[in-house]
Amino acid sequence: MIKNATGIILRTRPLTETSLIVHWLTPDLGRLATVAKGARRPKSPFAGRLDLFYVADFSFNRSRSSALHQLREVKLQATHDAIRGDIAKLQQAAYATACLELATESDTPLPEIFELTRSFLKLLCEHTPAPQTVFAFELKLLRELGLEPDLAGSHLTAGGTKIVTNLLAGDWSAISRLKLAESQKQELRQWLHGFLIFHLGKLPRGRAAAVA
Repeated sequence: MIKNATGIILRTRPLTETSLIVHWLTPDLGRLATVAKGARRPKSPFAGRLDLFYVADFSFNRSRSSALHQLREVKLQATHDAIRGDIAKLQQAAYATACLELATESDTPLPEIFELTRSFLKLLCEHTPAPQTVFAFELKLLRELGLEPDLAGSHLTAGGTKIVTNLLAGDWSAISRLKLAESQKQELRQWLHGFLIFHLGKLPRGRAAAVA
């Protein structure tokens, strides 16, 4: 059965000498994996179309017996080149991927989380990465998962509570302009560290580098 989707490439890895496994985040089909046969050949029709954090319209043959589906066509929407040219941006994008893989299940519709991730990648391309952008992504993701923190019982300082409220309510442009004191960064870093472990079972990979 041929399916059409729009997706963000979260991860790629070799399957054979000529083929790739491509992991996607889509709004309607959730996280799924496709096999791009021949994608590693120089003259492949997939050449230049399959890389981390690309956004694309794609079609695939859905497998009835496997979680790996056969990729057919890819039409790029955005490549987010600025992320791959900046190690700090790459670390934050990679951490967002780790959060998604830990917090969500495959083949489950994730329209709000897809839009959250796409807007986060756009932010990284347009602004200097900062710890509060990661904190905001974590908080917004937790809210979409139904795990929004109860600030009344959070033991945060009054200033910390106000920042969390702003991170949850604000758009990315406003969040990128926030100026946090070092003590505020440390407070939110530690508070969210414990909250993530409690609700997700462990800390997603790469957090220390992402919020450094």
